[in-house]
Amino acid sequence: MEITADIFKLCKTFPKSETYGLISQMNRCSVSMPSNIAEGSNRENKHFQHYLNISLGSSFELQTQLLIACQNDYLSKEKTEEIENKIIEFQKMTTGFISKLDKNLSS
Repeated sequence: MEITADIFKLCKTFPKSETYGLISQMNRCSVSMPSNIAEGSNRENKHFQHYLNISLGSSFELQTQLLIACQNDYLSKEKTEEIENKIIEFQKMTTGFISKLDKNLSS
């Protein structure tokens, strides 16, 4: 949810012309990440794993959009790296959690 807050704050600085483009996409991806974890948390491990994978996919999509925003000079390289590092950490933690669920399902 910290990433979501960061993205919403960042997107407020983007040009108005991106309101229905990049801003909308980045906000939706950032909301999708914690939302899918929350939705899947009440399910069996196999289904929870599915929601975690959707969340992970959204994080990779967001990472790409962040880089596009940087390429278009909507944010600094430093800010891009700061947010990207948080996204990468999220990806590592989520991948680790999915692997742990995999092992539990195999047992």
